[in-house]
Amino acid sequence: MHTHIPLIITTSSLRIIMETLATPIFLLLLLSSSYSLRAADAAADDDRDRLATYIVHVQPPKSAPAFATVDEQKSWYKSFLPSGSADDRLVHAYTTVVTGFAARLSPKELDDASKMPGFVAAYPDQLYSLQTTHTPDFLGLTLAGGVWNVSDFGKGIIIGVLDTGVFPDHPSFSGDAMPPPPAKWKGRCEFNASQCNNKLIGARAFLSGANAMKGAGVGSSASPIDEVGHGTHTTSTTAGAGVPGAQVLGNAKGYAVGMAPLAHVAMYRVCGLEDCASSDLLAGMDAAVADGADVLSLSIGGPSVPFYDDSIALGAFGAIEKGVFVSCAAGNGGPDPSSLSNEAPWILTVAASTMDRSIRATVRLGNGLELDGESTFQPQMSATTFYPLVYAGDSGKPSAEFCYNGSLDGFDVRGKIVLCEVGDGVARIVKGAVVQSAGGVGMVLMNAPPYGYTTLADAHVLPASHISYADGLSVQSYLNKSSSPVAAIIFKGTVLGTSPAPAIAGFSSRGPSLASPGILKPDIAGPGVSVLAAWPFPVGPPTVTSPGPQFNIISGTSMATPHLSGIAALIKSAHPDWSPAAIKSAIMTSADVVDRSGNMIVNEQHVSADFFAIGAGHVNPNKASDPGLVYDLSADDYIPYLCGLGYTSGQVTVIARRTIDCSSVKSIAESQLNYPSITVSLTLTSSSIAVRRTVRNVGEAASVYAAEVDLSDRLRGMVVPSKLYFTEVNEEKSFLVIISKRANINSGEVLQGCLKWVSETRVVRSPISVSFMD
Repeated sequence: MHTHIPLIITTSSLRIIMETLATPIFLLLLLSSSYSLRAADAAADDDRDRLATYIVHVQPPKSAPAFATVDEQKSWYKSFLPSGSADDRLVHAYTTVVTGFAARLSPKELDDASKMPGFVAAYPDQLYSLQTTHTPDFLGLTLAGGVWNVSDFGKGIIIGVLDTGVFPDHPSFSGDAMPPPPAKWKGRCEFNASQCNNKLIGARAFLSGANAMKGAGVGSSASPIDEVGHGTHTTSTTAGAGVPGAQVLGNAKGYAVGMAPLAHVAMYRVCGLEDCASSDLLAGMDAAVADGADVLSLSIGGPSVPFYDDSIALGAFGAIEKGVFVSCAAGNGGPDPSSLSNEAPWILTVAASTMDRSIRATVRLGNGLELDGESTFQPQMSATTFYPLVYAGDSGKPSAEFCYNGSLDGFDVRGKIVLCEVGDGVARIVKGAVVQSAGGVGMVLMNAPPYGYTTLADAHVLPASHISYADGLSVQSYLNKSSSPVAAIIFKGTVLGTSPAPAIAGFSSRGPSLASPGILKPDIAGPGVSVLAAWPFPVGPPTVTSPGPQFNIISGTSMATPHLSGIAALIKSAHPDWSPAAIKSAIMTSADVVDRSGNMIVNEQHVSADFFAIGAGHVNPNKASDPGLVYDLSADDYIPYLCGLGYTSGQVTVIARRTIDCSSVKSIAESQLNYPSITVSLTLTSSSIAVRRTVRNVGEAASVYAAEVDLSDRLRGMVVPSKLYFTEVNEEKSFLVIISKRANINSGEVLQGCLKWVSETRVVRSPISVSFMD
């Protein structure tokens, strides 16, 4: 995932980890050269024999009997592979969420396989990117009542986390006071048996696809141990056991606990140090569903592609068919529009927001101006001792303002505080290391313009403060006006109650969706900035030690996703008969659209966040457990929608895992899918559009809801009928939402509003997005 703030997560959430560990990420450069015609012919011959990993989707003939065993199914898969080498070529065999396998094949061998009965489609293996003490309180999760009590803290629910592995010895994964896993659990532990327990009930590794890409062979062994930290962090966030005295370098002290403290977790390691192979992702999802997981959490994403070519979308469809909820990161490509990952409507797509907590590092300038920033590393420094302040961009080297390695060579920064700028692919902590190696005593890190007020508390290697773009301009102005500029960095520790909060993070990916523009994405926002959670190893400067178990504070939609996964587990525990779509609806229609101060939630520029940034709003766990009404969908309900996207019958067959003939399916437009949000398009000449929705009563049997439509004054909204009368629990009612123009609207404009169903005790809110085209 691309983003413009290094380590927020620049190309991926992994870069946060790599920055924290000061580990370089090496990029492979593809070098082009001139070849003779003979060499080109030889290369063409080599291409015909060159092996690559393909994910092959197959379907048994209708006349064939059902497979008696998994081994029998695998044997059929091997029949598609070259005789005599099937075992060496088979990377993964999928039996649960997709029907097919991953294998190493040459183009000719793939062509041969495509001619065999049962072959449906094949796609090349791809690489995906990786994309808390205070958050329970911030989200209203308390012992005094609410969803923690209603759900018994997620008891009996199994959350499968697909990530970089887990550090099993961390106290966040203690099995003390945990009940045994449910009898349905079929997973296994690939650690020593003593390292799994009633909390961490399983751990497996699926890296054969990535290893095959690197030429290591499909049988290479792998461990589920976390060598990065990302997976340990996300797993403890979603369902970590309570750990008193958690802190990072003395800051953010408190009682660390996951969203669903009594839920069980299982780790499926599908990512290495840098990325995740799509074939491994499918294998992990396949295993997690077969093992008995109730919720899947994936802080992983890739570029927008059609759903039939998206391994996460394919695996998630198979999961929701079996009642398993899937929560995924929206991506870290914001604030660029249409930068989303994980856009399928059967996935909960999670954006990242801030909390009301700051690990404050204030920059005091020589003119008396004080600018609040953030840093987790807060050494003892005198608040009255000023140091000379210099701008890295004045070193004379190209782009030196970004403080890359070597940019300060020959520029005297010894004993000075250096102003650096975020960007240019240089990780934030690395910038500090560059300043430190050049003799600087501190760093002020100025945000890039697109990220506005989104600042992050990193474990820097020297005294530092990450400040907003606006405050950075103030520092630059002072530097330009002062003949002897000076500054001090004052560390104020953990500050609670900051505002505005929540706010959408600048790095959080935005809609509209490219894969399905008629479905509003992301779906929901949750805490993803400066989140504290478990970590396998020490952070911060090597000379600083932190006693007790290790934690780290990092940021990204990777951090927001496990919050929602844990909340989904709580709702699943409270309502075990609810479908994944019903749980998703409950989360979306109960979301908050105002912040702690009662103002509209803002984005990184401190202007109201639109639906392409925030989705339905910011998660409210307690309200989500009692939504009143839900918009439900079964797996079958998505088939007319998929045909309506213009997919071929074969492409829909890949997703559905059964033969689909779109010519015999009554296709529907995206807007007609029974989704908890409404997205419609009008042309400049069309006057109105109507969409149909159905809700199910999950509140009191005798309930009455009245419709309220809030739209721009250039639009008119009408709901028929305008009231819904229920007499039974689980009773369903359908209605039409009719949207029409009141005035001329320019092509390309998007107007947003909402539909609310209001009863005496509940408000069921759905966002409405209306776009206009020629």
